[in-house]
This record gives sequence, C-alpha cells and structure tokens, in this order.
Amino acid sequence: MKSNTIELNDGNKIPAIGFGAMIPVEDTYQAVLDALKSGYRHIDTAAGYMNEAEVGRAIKDSNIPREELFITSKLWLQDYGQEAAKKGLETSLKKLGLDYLDLYLLHQPFGDVVGAWKGLQDEQKAGKIKSIGVSNMSPNIWNKFVPQFDVVPAVNQVEYNPLFQQKELRSLLKKDNVHLEAWYPLGHGNKDLLTDPEIEKIGQKYGKNVGQVIIRFEYQEGVITLPKSSHAERIKTNLEVFDFELNDDEMNLIRNMDTGKGTYDPEAPDVEEFLRANIDVHTN
Repeated sequence: MKSNTIELNDGNKIPAIGFGAMIPVEDTYQAVLDALKSGYRHIDTAAGYMNEAEVGRAIKDSNIPREELFITSKLWLQDYGQEAAKKGLETSLKKLGLDYLDLYLLHQPFGDVVGAWKGLQDEQKAGKIKSIGVSNMSPNIWNKFVPQFDVVPAVNQVEYNPLFQQKELRSLLKKDNVHLEAWYPLGHGNKDLLTDPEIEKIGQKYGKNVGQVIIRFEYQEGVITLPKSSHAERIKTNLEVFDFELNDDEMNLIRNMDTGKGTYDPEAPDVEEFLRANIDVHTN
C-alpha cells in the first residue's frame, strides 16, 4: 500500500507515514523488512539508535529499488561541527549501504549545532543528502539556533501525540512551512491513551483500532508520523489509515485531549550531559 506524501519546503516529497526504527537492535532487521513488505517506503533511523547496519541490510534484502524509498538518519552529538558532521554522514551511509540519504537530521540541539548544520548544508549541495532538518527543538531552542542557519530546516522531528500536540511549536514552524515529524506518535504506549473510550468509540465506527485512529488524526493534522513496533501485524495495521477520514467533531475531540506536556524536555537541566554519557556512537 503506497502512503500519501507531503511536500517539504525544499520541494522534495516525503511519505506522510514512515516506520520509526527506534527499536532494539536485535529486532531491527526483521521489523524493517516487515515494514517494507507491508508497504512502507519511508524508514527513519539514526546513528544514535545503533542499528543503521541492520536497517541497511533489510533495505538491501527487500530488493525494493532505491528511488522508491525515503530513508532518514540522524547525526549524533559526538559528530557535531562542520567537518565532523561530514564524517558522521559518511559513517551512516557506509553502515546503511547507501549513496545518499533522503533526509538527514541533527538529532539533538546541543553543542556545535551551527557548525554541524553547515556541514549538512555542504553535503546537501554535494548531493549526499536531499533534505536536511533538525530534531528535538523546542520553540526557545528553535529561536536560538535557526536564525543563524543559511537554510531553513525542512522538518523538526519532536515528541508529538494527542496528549502533547506541540501547538506553540507548530505555530512557529508554520511561518516557514516547516513540517513537524512525530516520534512517540502513539504516546509511548500510554495505556490511558490507547484505551481511551472515546477514541475506541471512533474506531468502532470505522472498523479501526485506537492506534489507527490516532495515526489518522495526526495525518489529517499535517504531521509526518513515525509509528514504531516490532510486531508484524501492528506494523502492517499502522499503515492502514488511508481508507477512512475523521470528521470535524472527531478531530476536535482528539485535539481537546492535549495536556501540553510530554515525556522529554530538551530544555531540562543536564539533558545534554546525560545523552553524551549514555550514547556514544563511536563505541559501536
């Protein structure tokens, strides 16, 4: 099943729903292969997930032509800086077995962000990346760094789901036609969300599960959604959201679930120190 696409501010098109590969390394190969067999053409990984090689192997074994795929990876903190970013990209391309990436992101907004962004711009000009973007930038962090960029990011990948709808950030991004990409689009398995009786009722109306209703909501909101799973059937059903449409009342019901609070705050004290101490891509 071919998913619908969204046009980015650089003119490139991205499948609106992708497979999020932030899953255990030992599950990655089979899960990505299952996703590709189920019809996904957009795969989102990262150096920091430590599973780019497994993603690359699944891509190769799927035998799907490269031009039909949209592959994203992300630069980790140890490779920030203009020249270091280029080396980080080369490492990711080698592990993935690819000549270019469709989208490459700065994974976290710490350290030499401006230098790293310049490196991404250089590699975009060289044809090794089609689109460039950022991740985990709150409104304050966005306003700190992006005015220093020569190229406006195509996307900002952040935590987003019905309980945390990033309204301030989305309003800010809209000014430059920057699209929001959602990680934890199903609320990181939040039981209250996934058993919500109102969403279950909507699902019963359309013959869909709660996850499908949530992903459809996010799709209709114009958010690029990256559900993740290691279960073949759930991987498959997460993509089956293009054969129904939520009405205005249903959309507003889910919009009203927003608490304005997520599980990750990039502005919290010691976040950078914690990430650097716990994830070192050079040890993999």
